Amino acid sequence: MADYQIKVQQSKVDAIEALKSEFEQVSDYIFTDYRGLTVEQITDLRAKLREHDASYKVVKNRFAKIALQNLDRPAVDEYLKGPTAMVLPTGESGPVAKILVEFAKTSVVTIKGGILNNNVFNAQQVEDFSRLPTRNELLASLMGTMRAPVQNIVYVLNAVPTKLVRTLQAVAEAKE
Repeated sequence: MADYQIKVQQSKVDAIEALKSEFEQVSDYIFTDYRGLTVEQITDLRAKLREHDASYKVVKNRFAKIALQNLDRPAVDEYLKGPTAMVLPTGESGPVAKILVEFAKTSVVTIKGGILNNNVFNAQQVEDFSRLPTRNELLASLMGTMRAPVQNIVYVLNAVPTKLVRTLQAVAEAKE
């Protein structure tokens, strides 16, 4: 009896390697169902995402599963069913998720879930994640908080000479 061998087409291996190399560039992935989108809507969404260093890529589910497994990412088989497109942010994921959630409110795109910070998120968790402040907003808030005590000291130290000047001005006006 002859041994059974599985013959894998080189084009499929190349496609998986291409996906894998693209997935290596990012750490977060958001999965969507793009069924029903027009070419104009997809182009509009891609343009909005490109502004935040993200791409919107239609993927073959089986290839994406294999590429993610090869990169030791969490299993997300339940999100890789049916027509799937992935958002691949190279920068911060919060603004990208916010754009996607806003776009989903006015179109037929549905968010399936995602991998954010190496944790599997469902659709509701991705939407909640999009509401969080961005890194820059948090840094601005922190800097404002750190600056407040110094600013208050400046106001207090500045108040003494200002009060003295006002008092002397009032005395001068009273003597006139």
